[in-house]
Amino acid sequence: MRKWRDRLARRFFDTRYGRDLLIRAVSPRTRFMTVDCGDHLVTFSPGDYLGRSLFVKNHFDRDHVGRLMDRLAGLGVPVRGKVLLEIGANIGTHTVYFALTGALSRIVAVEPDPRNFELLEENVRQNGFDGLVERIACAASDREGTIEFFLHPDNHGRSSPARKHAGDRAIRVPALPVPAILARAGVPEEDIGLVWMDIEGYEAVACRSMQSLFARQVPVHMEFTADFYGREKAAEFVAFLAGYYNDCFIFYNDDSEERRKVSDIPLDREQFDILLLPRAVACPGHSW
Repeated sequence: MRKWRDRLARRFFDTRYGRDLLIRAVSPRTRFMTVDCGDHLVTFSPGDYLGRSLFVKNHFDRDHVGRLMDRLAGLGVPVRGKVLLEIGANIGTHTVYFALTGALSRIVAVEPDPRNFELLEENVRQNGFDGLVERIACAASDREGTIEFFLHPDNHGRSSPARKHAGDRAIRVPALPVPAILARAGVPEEDIGLVWMDIEGYEAVACRSMQSLFARQVPVHMEFTADFYGREKAAEFVAFLAGYYNDCFIFYNDDSEERRKVSDIPLDREQFDILLLPRAVACPGHSW
């Protein structure tokens, strides 16, 4: 009977619903868990939203990386052999997804949350990407020093220097402008072929230190949330981006997408992702 019970339990807990029940029942004494996702391992905190979501779905928005790489390849944007600058690497899920594409010569992964950074280090090491990924424990900012950083208790991806939620704990973290981050990683700015950024409302500040990359028309994928900035600041941010880029793709949460002028990025929509495009890009099949 025990064998049948255990067999049925294993089958049930290998379903999406069963995994959801299982991860929610894990004791808070369990600090970390490691899962085999097929072509890689991921270690995460079962008390964190990202970890719970990853356990249930066996990935965390991996399709976003595939969508981006396919889009850039279709546009003829030369990313292969270049360096990725990942700002807001979290625990390294997307770091590993990008590494697994085999397209990048190097990845510079930047993460200020010490809880996330510990797991980023582990996930890079256990997947054999130590030599590929340079990890920098700091926030990307417009000046060097330390800044106040708010640790979200149960969704570490929502931790941010830009906004505080109820229950957040404030700490101080080191901050560096992007040129200083690249210098610390030993990567020349001209080697950067792609920027991926998700930093919970601090994008406008980080972007002020990236103007040399923007001037070179490096493609940039970032999260955009007008509510985080406030409408006036969001409009200023859009005008700043439009000073360097003409066109972008917008990827909405309902899986729809559209191409727009950067100056026309909507300020009345909920959170979405944008891909800032080099001016010289050609897109077969599209009227640009």
